[in-house]
Amino acid sequence: MSRVIGTEHIEQARQRSRIVFEILPDDIVTDLARETAARLGIRLVDGPLEKPSLARTDGNTAMRRGLYRRGAKWAAPKPVTQRNVRRFAKVALVGAGGVGGNIAHLAAMADMADEITLIDIAPGMAAATALDLNHTSGITGVRARCVGGEDLAMVAGADVVVVTAGRARGPGMTRADLIDVNTRVIHAAAEAIKSNAPNAIVIVVTNPLDEMTVEMLRATGFPRERVLGMAGTLDSSRFRNALAMAAGVTPADVSAITLGSHGDEMAPITSLARIKGRALERFLSADQIADCVKDAITGGGQVVALKKSGSATIAPAHSSIELMDHIRGAKVGPVPASVMLEGEYGVSGVVLGVPAHLGQTGLVGVEELRLTPDETDALHGAAEAIRTRLGL
Repeated sequence: MSRVIGTEHIEQARQRSRIVFEILPDDIVTDLARETAARLGIRLVDGPLEKPSLARTDGNTAMRRGLYRRGAKWAAPKPVTQRNVRRFAKVALVGAGGVGGNIAHLAAMADMADEITLIDIAPGMAAATALDLNHTSGITGVRARCVGGEDLAMVAGADVVVVTAGRARGPGMTRADLIDVNTRVIHAAAEAIKSNAPNAIVIVVTNPLDEMTVEMLRATGFPRERVLGMAGTLDSSRFRNALAMAAGVTPADVSAITLGSHGDEMAPITSLARIKGRALERFLSADQIADCVKDAITGGGQVVALKKSGSATIAPAHSSIELMDHIRGAKVGPVPASVMLEGEYGVSGVVLGVPAHLGQTGLVGVEELRLTPDETDALHGAAEAIRTRLGL
């Protein structure tokens, strides 16, 4: 029987991380479904597609392989898929310090943009970093060209603007201590982005991240789809690292996510975390799990305490690249990001870290996970804390 393929079918394919949708000869595809597929980077392919034949394996071999996969030395192979990956015309970085410079380096090495622009108020810093990166191209062979300067108007024409500028934490400081000073930085950047790059997607890295993402939304007037905060990606990476270290496995064997705020109200989701596909309790005691949660929440502070001056730079840069990879289609599936919620998880009018599906227009949708009552309470508590700090 013929099917009518609508947007709901394309959305279901996106939720299953599909990049190809099979269209059978009698299917009817609506125009809106085609537009949705193009926006999400899902290819509509005429079928029926040839299905791979099932490999036949004898029982002894199957059991031997199953037992090996349960062993501590087994690591899950990374899936290899062909995707239509977008290349940005221009990526602009407001702030050329430790985080901004590392983002520029990683973006150039990933060949994700024709031009990478660095902007910093410190005279010569952005231009020097850009020149330094260009000097590496004779070794790396990358096509991206880097430019640097002090004028915020250099964000003009950017597809993505990453804002890292602002004062960093010092020992003993919380992220909330930076609200007043960094709000001024965000407003200045927002004014330049609104005037010179009105169609850009903005990724906020400046602390306190959730609060600064709210300020960026206010100052630019952009829709929530085009203003994202980086934090959830970084916090989840720290949580996975802590779990992997405690269990004695590689981080690739761990799947875990952290929601909530990028601060003391962070909510690592232990109920859905898995090590080698199994619940944490199969590998770790309750005390070990609690220590991993604490390590994720205090991870940024640990770096600050060791550096004495300044905060983490490398992990936040990789986390920012992770978001850009999802925006350009190099990666698919939900990724933790801070977004303005509009009823998801029972929260509205505040920015929180949640699993988000991203595409070339920015936020595509928020994936609502099934949380325990305690985890839901922690998420709502984080929302109230952010509202209080911003006086909402």
